[in-house]
Amino acid sequence: MDTLRIAKAIKFATVAHDKSFRKGSKIPYIAHPAEVAMLLSTLTDDDDVIIAGLLHDVVEDTQVSLEEIEKEFGERVAKLVEYESEDKMEHIPKSESWKTRKKTALDHLKNSPRDAKLICLCDKLSNMRESAESFDKYGDDMWRAFNQKDKKEQEWYYRSIGEILSEFKNTDIWIEYMKICDKVFGKNQKEVGKTEL
Repeated sequence: MDTLRIAKAIKFATVAHDKSFRKGSKIPYIAHPAEVAMLLSTLTDDDDVIIAGLLHDVVEDTQVSLEEIEKEFGERVAKLVEYESEDKMEHIPKSESWKTRKKTALDHLKNSPRDAKLICLCDKLSNMRESAESFDKYGDDMWRAFNQKDKKEQEWYYRSIGEILSEFKNTDIWIEYMKICDKVFGKNQKEVGKTEL
C-alpha cells in the first residue's frame, strides 16, 4: 500500500471538503469519505480504489474537477470518481429532481465495474450507519432533514442499491448494510419467512 499517496489523497479531500459538515450535524464532512476508505480497505488493498473512496464526493460536492483528480492521482482514480458522481441537475429544485437523479444513478450502478460498485457499497453503508443513528434519535421525523422526505421513496432507493450490489452478499459490509435497511425501514416483506442474515 502506497501510504504517501493515500496521505496525499486524505489531505486533498480534507481541503476540498473544508468547512462542510454532514447533513444536520456538526461532524466535519471529511469523516464520511474517511470512513468509506476504511471500509474499502477491509475489502481490497488496491490503492486506486481506496483513494477513489476518499475522493468520491469531491466532484459532486465541491469545485474540484475530474481533470484535477486525474492530474493528481491518475486516470483510473478519476474514472472511479466519475462513476460515483451524480448529476445534481442544479436547474431543477432538488426535491423535484430526486427521483430522476436516483433512477439514473441506479441504472448507472448496474453497468458500473466491480471496483466502482465496491466504492458505492461502502459509501451507502456509511450513509446508512448515520441514518440509523438519526433514526434512533428522531424516528421517522429524521426524513424531514432530507430533500426526499417520503420514507417509502428512500426505502425504494436504498433497497434497490442492496439488490444491485447483491454480488457482495457474502461480505460483512453488504450484510450490515441490509440489516441497517431493515432497522431503518422495517423488515422487507419479501424477506419475511426467509433465513435471517
